[in-house]
Amino acid sequence: MDAEAATLLGKYIGAGLACTAMGGAGVGIGHVVGNYLAGALRNPAAAGGQTATMFLGIAFAEALGIFGFLIALLLMFAV
Repeated sequence: MDAEAATLLGKYIGAGLACTAMGGAGVGIGHVVGNYLAGALRNPAAAGGQTATMFLGIAFAEALGIFGFLIALLLMFAV
């Protein structure tokens, strides 16, 4: 294997590892919404006050997934 092929292989492996952040974001969003729903079913009166907190948690989890995707793109297409 020549050096150029090894470099390309390393880029793709790194990009694949960076894409695991997107899977982690999906799991994180599932935990945030699942815990919100569990709490809302236990105490429906307090659920309205926690909706903004739920959306904030979703936004943070999704941002980490987007950052991982951007890192993967940089690894694959950066010169």
